[in-house]
Amino acid sequence: MEIGIFSLTWQHLLMLCIGGLLIYLGSGKKWEPLLLIPIGFGVILVNLPLGSSVMGFQMPDGTMLNYLPPNWSELIAQGGSPVGFLSRIFQYGFGWGIIPLSIFIGLGAMTDFGPLIARPVYFLLGAAAQLGVYCAFFLAIALGMSIPEAASIGIIGGADGPTTIYITQLLAPSLLGATAIAAYTYMAMVPLIQPPIIRAMCSQKERAIYMKPQIREVSHLEKILFPVMVTIIVVVFVPEAGPLIGMFMFGNLLKESGVTDRLANTAGTVFIDILTIFLGLCVGAYMAATSFLQPASLMVFGIGILAFVIATAGGVIFGKILNAVSATPINPMIGAAGVSAVPMSARVVQKMGQKANPRNFLLMHAMGPNVAGVIGTATAAGAFISLLTH
Repeated sequence: MEIGIFSLTWQHLLMLCIGGLLIYLGSGKKWEPLLLIPIGFGVILVNLPLGSSVMGFQMPDGTMLNYLPPNWSELIAQGGSPVGFLSRIFQYGFGWGIIPLSIFIGLGAMTDFGPLIARPVYFLLGAAAQLGVYCAFFLAIALGMSIPEAASIGIIGGADGPTTIYITQLLAPSLLGATAIAAYTYMAMVPLIQPPIIRAMCSQKERAIYMKPQIREVSHLEKILFPVMVTIIVVVFVPEAGPLIGMFMFGNLLKESGVTDRLANTAGTVFIDILTIFLGLCVGAYMAATSFLQPASLMVFGIGILAFVIATAGGVIFGKILNAVSATPINPMIGAAGVSAVPMSARVVQKMGQKANPRNFLLMHAMGPNVAGVIGTATAAGAFISLLTH
């Protein structure tokens, strides 16, 4: 009987350390623990010598691997097949888009669109924050990445994990581990990344701009019509965004209809929790040392952080423009919440706003651009998919 420790290489040991670091960030630093802890454990699991029972894959020639190769979908077409517990979940959950799209139902059921409906101008701040997506897209192409790979990397700038996973699996599945980890890690690091950017771009006087906390009351009818109308408008113009936008808005309709509370509560709690467990484990278990420790993965992390920085800056700049032309004061910091990291970036703006001016309560204002950012990133992903798959 072969002892497993002798099959471990320095690459495996490095990945075990990375998995441990992710668990530490989740448990010790409390950075997105619901995601980083399952991802970290999945990384550790796949880089241990445990055979093919967890993430195993049978190659077309019969060879057994204990990890899922980056080109697994092509190999399945040639006669290969997943044989492990998590690799089978991965095949259907991610290959068919079931897990990321289903998570959008739960996110919709947890989201309040009221601030965005009350002030539709916040759509512009969410759109401005997509600057990071497109800048990263062109930078990745300039650095030698293919157009599908560049689109998958660029979407990290929207700080939206499920959207990143969805588009990467369709366009550049070999990068799934790197883009997913980058997206969720940067989402978790919002409280560290955004404040220095905001302080650099906004003076103390601008950060202290007072906004009345009370936004106009949104009627029940408006809250019901909004998800329906947004779905129709977005899908008419960007059909490929339909699955993402449709599931997000469906979840919100369950919440706002007033007659499907049981479904909304399930979608926003038990349902999304189960999906998050499998999402984290499967994404982590996709990060085998053999396929993850490649130059492309490091490039993904570098471009991803730049995309996030540019997205934050784009939102703040447009916030300054809106403040200059608006009849009522607008604190430009709320533009930083235009990234899709709901509600982390809105909380960052709230905290910084109260520090600059104790009278300020910016959370509800920041949630408007925050939700608009989710819609904007999903629409951008749909546009990429439409252009690159037809």
